[in-house]
Amino acid sequence: MIALRTPVSLRHLVVAGGQRKRCIGGDRKRGRAQRRHFAGALESLWRHSPHPRCSPAPAAARQSNSSWQPPVLENTAFEEYYKEQQIVHEEEWDAFMSVLRKPLPATFRINASCRFLGDICSKLENDFRRSLECEVSDEYGEDFISPLTWYPGNLAWRLNFSRKQLRKTEALESFHEFLKHESEVGNITRQEAVSMVPPLFLNVQPDHHILDMCAAPGSKTFQLLEFIHQSKEPGLLPRALVIANDFKAQRCDLLIHNTKRMCTANLIVTNHDAQNFPTCSLAKDHSETDKDHHKPQRLEFDRVLCDVPCSGDGTIRKSHDMWRKWNSSMGNEFHLLQVNIAMRGIALLKVGGRMVYSTCSMNPIENEAVVAELLRRSGNSVELLDVSEELPELVRRPGLSTWKVNDRGSWCQTHEDVSHDRKNVILPSMFPSSKSTHEGHAVYNNVDAKLEYSMSFSRNFKIEEMSNVNCDTGGVSASISAQNSDYTSNSVGSKSPLSRCMRIVPHDQDGGAFFIAVIHKLSPLNESQMTKVGKTEHPLSTARTVGLQEQYQPEITTPAKKMMHQHGIVSEGRGDNKLPVEQENLSVDNQTSKHSNLIEGKMETDDVKYSQTKSGDIIHRTKLDRQYKWKGIDPVLFFEDDAVIKNIVSFFGIEETFSLEGRLVTRSTDNARRIYYISKSVQEILEVNVQVGEQIKIASVGVKMFERHRSKDGCSCAYRLSYEGLSLLFPYMRKRILYASPVDFKQLLQCRTINFAHFTDARFGEEASSLMPGCCVVVLREGHQDADSVAMDPSTISIVCWRGKSTMNVLVSPPDRKELLEYRFGFKEFNFEDEKPNKDINGLDEGNC
Repeated sequence: MIALRTPVSLRHLVVAGGQRKRCIGGDRKRGRAQRRHFAGALESLWRHSPHPRCSPAPAAARQSNSSWQPPVLENTAFEEYYKEQQIVHEEEWDAFMSVLRKPLPATFRINASCRFLGDICSKLENDFRRSLECEVSDEYGEDFISPLTWYPGNLAWRLNFSRKQLRKTEALESFHEFLKHESEVGNITRQEAVSMVPPLFLNVQPDHHILDMCAAPGSKTFQLLEFIHQSKEPGLLPRALVIANDFKAQRCDLLIHNTKRMCTANLIVTNHDAQNFPTCSLAKDHSETDKDHHKPQRLEFDRVLCDVPCSGDGTIRKSHDMWRKWNSSMGNEFHLLQVNIAMRGIALLKVGGRMVYSTCSMNPIENEAVVAELLRRSGNSVELLDVSEELPELVRRPGLSTWKVNDRGSWCQTHEDVSHDRKNVILPSMFPSSKSTHEGHAVYNNVDAKLEYSMSFSRNFKIEEMSNVNCDTGGVSASISAQNSDYTSNSVGSKSPLSRCMRIVPHDQDGGAFFIAVIHKLSPLNESQMTKVGKTEHPLSTARTVGLQEQYQPEITTPAKKMMHQHGIVSEGRGDNKLPVEQENLSVDNQTSKHSNLIEGKMETDDVKYSQTKSGDIIHRTKLDRQYKWKGIDPVLFFEDDAVIKNIVSFFGIEETFSLEGRLVTRSTDNARRIYYISKSVQEILEVNVQVGEQIKIASVGVKMFERHRSKDGCSCAYRLSYEGLSLLFPYMRKRILYASPVDFKQLLQCRTINFAHFTDARFGEEASSLMPGCCVVVLREGHQDADSVAMDPSTISIVCWRGKSTMNVLVSPPDRKELLEYRFGFKEFNFEDEKPNKDINGLDEGNC
């Protein structure tokens, strides 16, 4: 269910209700209950809404609105705190504060693996950058739109105006529409510039297994997927795998919504508390001579992205409410949660692997103090990498070696300064450690004051061996013990080479603030470390930990931020996984929308669970049988109905080289409405996950490949193709393929439904009419290409259609059709906003052209 935490627009509730209904589906009784829930929510909202949209506001209210004043961008405690922490030099303070009060420039990133990459880059350079220069350069400067120089391939762009200006400036209207559409089809992602940085330091390779521990709303996950798909061979899936996790089910919905635009079979979305993320297993690759091929192996990740929940004050330029509510305790409350999540990440990291720890906070308690604690707990098992030579054009500053802790307005330099009744809240790990007084200061002072923020750092810093490593924070007494040699009363600096961390501050490159540390795993954690990682709990209790994440990560649904998405590109909240802005649900055809290209767990309210036999038959399990482990989400079922699979293979002529065995899954418990395709790497995990009792709570997996249709046209196959999975399947199809001329292909995209007799090419119309009813693929054929060369050409353009009684009907969403029309045919005047969605293939037989 969707909780109404804050007032939302009526339109949002209607759309959200429809979206949830599609995820739930099936049970009519639950459907009626769901509709009653949303009807009640609408009624309640209408009753309590002070200014309904359909009625004019009272005169008093209009007068009050006319006197509205912008929020006060002042917070004395904020300034005092960061002046004391010395995150910038004193002479920079005014420039630092001045930039914090300015609107954050809008930034976006182009999908490196999209098929129209060259066209989009060319359009930015020519149609917009040059043509708009004369219109807005006087107001916004000459470089009002320019690529971020530090991002590889000029794929990230910065605008010299905010999202608000982008929406309301008439001269930018066409550019704004361009951004909205390209975001909708997955060609660009609206993302804050500093939020793009952490994935770049992971150095992802095509065969890596990657874990994104706190992934919502998903823009960093999308980056990771771009990396693994960018280098794949045409027609082949990459060997890599991304597991994207988030703590809250509602945030998982947002994560699914944003990553589904990638149409990938290499992603698993999970719903776990990151600090207790389960140990995963995968099926071993084995040969006939492998005697232990039945024994699964523990999954260790090559890369871990640990972008943890935080206070988020680095986003203060766009989160103006932060000025009002900021206080120093926000960072203190998150500190141990961040340590626990990061330590779990290290435990799951493969030896030789790399983990990036990051926050969108400026607070050293959430940043350097956390990293120092990670190094203390891990001992010689990890090292902090110097990455100063990577992304050389990115302006970054070294991590701090000294800082102070503030508790309720009082400054503490050591843990001994903390009052006795607060020692369970203000922990020793928040303070710089003892041995850094000489080492940490030496590192810091060796850098010339005038150049310290731009120079490369020495690679000679080593983490000293530690005989006594503090690993226990479950029992507070162990953490705060004065006998622990790593925490002494005179500690004023960090013993670790924290200058290898990087802090990005807003006034260096006119952006947001971010903190990043890159950790390399040298050896396994010892048994004691592994045990204590699993047992660590927050001294404020697990319930308080959950409350913290909810307090600073609410599901924002305010009308203002809702409208910000409706009139702009997909936006983020705090950094990438901090305070998400609700996404606008696209009103796209249920059959063709990318909204369902990933399997979404169906919510359950009863006690009936399901499983599946090898033959594909569904077994209904009552509450007397073993209950499915994760209540509220259906299990992932391998689709193994041989008769159905053989029928699909025969109907579409799918070659044996495209393996379907063990690669098809569903969550439908009756009649398998949708069938999804997964990569080999995902299959290896899912197989073992079933064997070991569903340790992983899977919210989404796979790309939609087939969907059951309800047509009565006499089609011999019960399933049709999905446009989302077409690019994977088409190179291996040998039947149900038609080749259309550019004129007829364009006409299909424009009209959506065409009578056979109305095609320009009479021969194509005859071929279409002679084809047996059912799903087919129409390919754009140019010149004298032969069928084989067209199928294997990665630039081939094809669409899914339905051959009806007398018409050919396109089963592609309006945004995707618009993309093809614009980039292939240069046709820009295409308005699909008023186009009614096709509810069923039965209704597609009335010709539109």
